[in-house]
Amino acid sequence: MSDFDLVVIGAGLMGCASALRAAEGGMRVAILERGAIGSGASGVNAGTLSLQIKRVGLIPYAMKGHEWWAKAGDAVGFQQTGGLTLAFNEREAKLLTERMGLKIAAGAPIELISSNAALAREPGLTRRIVAASWCPADGFASSNRTGTYLRSLLSAAGVALHEYTPAQNIERTDRGFTVDTTVGRFGCRRLLLATGAWTKQILAMLGLDMPIRVRVNTVAVLERGPRTVGSVIGHATGLLTLKQKSDGTVLIGGGWQGRGTPASGRGEVVADTLLNNLRLARFVVPGLASFRLLRSWTGFEANVPDFTPLAGALPGIPDAYVLTCVRGGYTIGPYIGRLMGDLILGREPEMKLFDPGRFADAAVVASD
Repeated sequence: MSDFDLVVIGAGLMGCASALRAAEGGMRVAILERGAIGSGASGVNAGTLSLQIKRVGLIPYAMKGHEWWAKAGDAVGFQQTGGLTLAFNEREAKLLTERMGLKIAAGAPIELISSNAALAREPGLTRRIVAASWCPADGFASSNRTGTYLRSLLSAAGVALHEYTPAQNIERTDRGFTVDTTVGRFGCRRLLLATGAWTKQILAMLGLDMPIRVRVNTVAVLERGPRTVGSVIGHATGLLTLKQKSDGTVLIGGGWQGRGTPASGRGEVVADTLLNNLRLARFVVPGLASFRLLRSWTGFEANVPDFTPLAGALPGIPDAYVLTCVRGGYTIGPYIGRLMGDLILGREPEMKLFDPGRFADAAVVASD
């Protein structure tokens, strides 16, 4: 059996960032990942790094996370293009004004602009814009490069990464925990669950339950074509994210739902919802009508009823922690993972975390 100061289950952005911080603090750390590093939500999302689509309470975390992506730069395909969010009727304009006003008050560098100003920035947009907002900090990275970059950081920090090593059972011991896997047993003083959509199943190994729900988000990529937009484009409802990469391909997301559960291992694209996502994108950028769809896929996203993260100590289980359900986790993950690492090291995090103990009653019921 291998013994560590900390075992992290889950090698997505947040698990890796937590492991790196703990290793920097002198801990001997191992990460156990059911698939390849960054193969979950961190590697299958649309790569959008937008402050405009973050919840108000997470804006400060997103801004700090953005700094990490900018520093990573070319290694992750980081592009700071700026972003526009658009409204096409008065109801959407009101929604846009209210939401962006709150985010501006929270410190986000967002500006409400006219439809003419939006068209001046992006002439390829539809002329049916009623209102818009602009954020110069918005951009994107290549999610399919995330795992490779994280692997290099973990190797340099001396973190033991075990891919294709799913956790099969967790037991509490006098010295901490043991985690049984397909390749053997790992012992540790402290345990962090950074398991995204699979957290509910992993918590059950500890006799806990929390009200975690899972969305099955759809992403699509269009073939290479002529330049149509340079900025990240969004919709006031949140039902569209769109960006064109330097090679001419177009990535389209927006949270349109597929089918499936984490237990099945993968989700399924639903044709009707994919078509609606593509139709909205073509309406916003008419020039996309000549582009062909290359492929589409789904990715799981976990959340809880209050749509704030689970980030902190697990209720009733000393030295066990959880980090999941972070909306906008691709942007925020590197920073909130660092905060979690500090908490595990016994340091005071720079910003507050989000105590999972708020769901303690549900957890206790499950363990009775």
